[in-house]
Amino acid sequence: MIDVVHRRRFLRDAATMSAAMAWGGIPKAWYQAAPAAARRRIFEIITRIEILQPSGPTRVWVPTPLAVAPYQETLGDTYHLGEDGRSVMVENEDVDMLVAEWPAGAAPLLTLTSRVATMGHAANLAGPTVAPPLSLDGFARFLRPTRLIPTDGIVKETAATITRGAGTDFEKARAIYDWIVDHTFRDPKTIGCGTGDIRFMLESKNLSGKCADLNSLFVGLARASGVPARDVWGLRVAKSDSGLRSLGLSSDNASKAQHCRAEVYLVGYGWVPVDPADVRKAALDEPPGNLPLSDERIRDARARLFGSWEMNWIAYNVAHDVALPGSKHGRPLPYLMYPQCETANRRLDSLDPESFSYEITVREASPE
Repeated sequence: MIDVVHRRRFLRDAATMSAAMAWGGIPKAWYQAAPAAARRRIFEIITRIEILQPSGPTRVWVPTPLAVAPYQETLGDTYHLGEDGRSVMVENEDVDMLVAEWPAGAAPLLTLTSRVATMGHAANLAGPTVAPPLSLDGFARFLRPTRLIPTDGIVKETAATITRGAGTDFEKARAIYDWIVDHTFRDPKTIGCGTGDIRFMLESKNLSGKCADLNSLFVGLARASGVPARDVWGLRVAKSDSGLRSLGLSSDNASKAQHCRAEVYLVGYGWVPVDPADVRKAALDEPPGNLPLSDERIRDARARLFGSWEMNWIAYNVAHDVALPGSKHGRPLPYLMYPQCETANRRLDSLDPESFSYEITVREASPE
């Protein structure tokens, strides 16, 4: 079975207001625009999934690229399920996914091809130039706690300490960003991208992990300070042009290139991209390794990653506590950035190659 889905066409053809409200609760014209000279890049992302030990009915959930944003446009999806497979595209407020199912006795195999255009993303931080929203109601969900990102207790206490003396949301966000860069560490032994359990991080005083941990800590501290913020879950898709090899792909194999970033909403500036986790990644991984924060390359990355993203990366969604439609096993996921699968008996570990095999490859296409 082969199906082609242009699930984003209605968004591109709809009124600007409708498309933007679905993403952030504010008209799209009020987003900060990408720089005029930003390079438009088109990527083809191919995800191939094979279930090596099926048992009874088998289900797979695959995150699909974010619908519409100032830095990204989805150009369409094509997928092949093999015989007996059925599928549906599920679209929610914060997350879209392809859901596939095979009956007992089938050989579950799925290939999903997504085409995505990206544009460089930078906020103008020189001064407030973005019109304020008519209402802040659309940002309420970006202030709420999640299962692993509480906004009370030690999180609120830590946020208050960090932002003491900060008068504006901009100053609060910058203080939190700098505190994370100064006090956290990337732990290469962390499985996958981490869990993002920020209460545990603060209570244990173990401020280490990977992107889901460090950037979720930023989001939680911002929300606890009354500043809307969100994780953006995604995938690296190309080498970095920043001069930092650690912040890009080294080949066309992106199977382990999942990476989350963060955004914070600042009145007068719009949604501002940040990525303190990548500052710590560069400090750990750039040759010769374990660079001090005073290293010129790290100072440059620190300055750049408060306010801009290099778009050698595509976004999937901004969701937390994700309930997988039709799932018979397991609780909601903290986030959906990896393909997921379950058989009749259990939910499989998406990081275990013995039971759940997937490969993600990327190629950059010529601009249209």
